[in-house]
Amino acid sequence: MMLFRTQLKQPQSQLKRPLPLLKRPLLLLKRPLSHCVRHSSNVASLTPVPGLDLSHERLRRAVFYVPCSDERKILKSHTSRADCIMFDLEDGVSFNRKSHARSLVLQALADSPCRERGVRINALASGLGLDDLATIVQSSRLDVVMVPKVESAKDVWDVVRVIEEAKKEVRVIAGIETAKGVVNVREIAEAHPLVDALLFAAEDYCADTCITRTPSRKELYYARAVVATTAHAFKLQAIDMVTMDFRNPRVLEEESQEGAEMGFTGKQVIHPSQVDIVQDCFAPPREAVDRAIRIVSGYRTNSEAGKGAFDLDGKAIDMPVVKWAYRVLHRAELAGINASISNK
Repeated sequence: MMLFRTQLKQPQSQLKRPLPLLKRPLLLLKRPLSHCVRHSSNVASLTPVPGLDLSHERLRRAVFYVPCSDERKILKSHTSRADCIMFDLEDGVSFNRKSHARSLVLQALADSPCRERGVRINALASGLGLDDLATIVQSSRLDVVMVPKVESAKDVWDVVRVIEEAKKEVRVIAGIETAKGVVNVREIAEAHPLVDALLFAAEDYCADTCITRTPSRKELYYARAVVATTAHAFKLQAIDMVTMDFRNPRVLEEESQEGAEMGFTGKQVIHPSQVDIVQDCFAPPREAVDRAIRIVSGYRTNSEAGKGAFDLDGKAIDMPVVKWAYRVLHRAELAGINASISNK
């Protein structure tokens, strides 16, 4: 297997990795994302912090699945504010519509105005996945491919081989949906630099492990924690499970907040009404942004004076806290939240 792996060509450019998420109080959506203000300052260009690289980061808070067999839903997705539109060839498409969905996917990618366009292919074990992949890599508008039910590094290599033969640099999201996938999550995470995120799918995981779903979600804690922790260990994004009770905004927000607290950087979405709540929950709250501004301002002032750790509101501020603050401000800017810092 290692011989097979070394035959893969390295990508022409190094893909950068995402940021950890922060904690916020439970609160139903208060600020529509369309009303957020984007500020022109560039956090990454401020006083540098050793070992912190914020360049080429991206937001992927809501990953919105759009069934590619439904032309009405494809067209409606053009107005979505989701960070990532994922045209679905897998679970959202009945078996007798698979070929029809594949025939529509290239046009769907070409027409989509969204910031990140992706496709969820069928699982490789289904016998449909590689044919899906061979079709979608023809598109010049494909940014990311979501591979469901990944269970080993070899699954990643099979996908990467097709991408590189097409001379594309499409990012890969690896779906962790089975017990074997959880057990092998480390080898999946480090299988290839094109792997950009790990994604946890609860329903398939429960079906594979005979777990009984409960409203508490406690039975999923171990698998979710493993996926989120492994993702951060290898500088990947971590995408949380779908909220199946899509008509209940309270459940959606509780689950989104819980995911953010566990370290997930985004969440899968299956209905347009879920997008704004998810994207708000996975953006830094205003109080965290305000505190981060004060920390970075204090860091700049003290570093110019030759000081290291400093005091803010009676609490010691050292380098790990400063790095946290820079990450918060960078995520805020990407989310269109005012994170301005006065240049003194």
